[in-house]
Amino acid sequence: MPVATKDVLRLATVGSVDDGKSTLIGRLLVDTRLVADDHLDAVAAASERRGIGDLDLSFVTDGLRAEREQGITIDVAYRYATTPTRKLVIADCPGHVQYTRNMATGSSTADLALVAVDVAAGLKEQTRRHLVIAALLGVRALVVAVNKMDTVEWSRAAYERVVDEVGTLAASLGATSVVAVPVSALYGDNVVERSARAPWYEGPTVLEALEASDAGAWERSRGSRLPIQWVLRQPGGGRTYAGLVSGEALRVGDAVTLLPAGVATSIRSIRYGGRALDEAAVGLAADVELDDETDAGRGDLIATAPLPRVTRELEATICWFGDDPLELTGGRLRLKHTSRTTPVRVRALEGRLDVGSLEVDEAPTLSTNEIGLVRLATADPLVVDDYREDRVTGSFVLVDATTHATVAAGMVGRPPFATARR
Repeated sequence: MPVATKDVLRLATVGSVDDGKSTLIGRLLVDTRLVADDHLDAVAAASERRGIGDLDLSFVTDGLRAEREQGITIDVAYRYATTPTRKLVIADCPGHVQYTRNMATGSSTADLALVAVDVAAGLKEQTRRHLVIAALLGVRALVVAVNKMDTVEWSRAAYERVVDEVGTLAASLGATSVVAVPVSALYGDNVVERSARAPWYEGPTVLEALEASDAGAWERSRGSRLPIQWVLRQPGGGRTYAGLVSGEALRVGDAVTLLPAGVATSIRSIRYGGRALDEAAVGLAADVELDDETDAGRGDLIATAPLPRVTRELEATICWFGDDPLELTGGRLRLKHTSRTTPVRVRALEGRLDVGSLEVDEAPTLSTNEIGLVRLATADPLVVDDYREDRVTGSFVLVDATTHATVAAGMVGRPPFATARR
């Protein structure tokens, strides 16, 4: 029998600082009784140290001492929850612009973005930036918590202004699903329990919207992919190839191609945890045996049709994280793609994406947290899909070869929503 991997909904909470993301997640966890007593005691103690009379629910996810002292989210805080219908993996992403790189990390494996928007402030520039990055990372489903409704006396008109604003941006980014919920995370209205303060609202609570969302949406693709991470020598001879399956399930008997060598063969057997399987589902770390002997190693890829392309030149979209700007005459970089790492050169910077207009401007450099279109040349061949077809084989990171710091996250291909400046 196949091993199930799609019973989990991965979600990233995004939005600008002070819009209530951490409080929203804290309320969700506390009201569903998914926070241990000792954790609540620690949150209460942190709240008292900061002179807050009531329990500060944002501290439920803000785990670092620096975060609790400053009252902001710095790192991505992961929490795990189980509802009657599914499991949730919640990434509470930081809202400050200087921590955009952390937000991108939290969104990189998300099925859905839970967006917190202050109803009085509307859609801020940093929230727009977060939504653009989430869209670049393949997140197409949004649950929008129109927060702090108590501060506008539950005004339906104020709620609808935010819904229209978010809906316009979401449509331009290609979102496939947008559910907007009027909430007060501070008081718990419409987060887990339905509120009587908005009798005009007939939609789901935040929890109901999450339970009804499509899990595993990011896993949909064309063709199976297994980047080889490890070669296992078997007792009595023979080798199997271990890696994480992406794209589509891989099955015994499938005709596959070993890339970049282009060797055609088929799957003889699949094993997971020492147990034989008929198929390996997407997201499963399995090892496979091929019908033919090969010299495959780490960095190679096993794929079914339609095959990815083998290339040394990429057109890509990157979010630049480096403290120093990206310049064509800059330092040495290395590109890490699946299990392969290779030297890389930025041949051209084709433009910078304006997160407000979604237009691409000419730019000689990219500064920290800016998004740009580049052409890259690699020393070794890569086996890639367009990012919108496969998140695993369509993504990469750039690493400074001197400091070993990650300086950019990259997606193969151009963003479909970006247009050239006229």
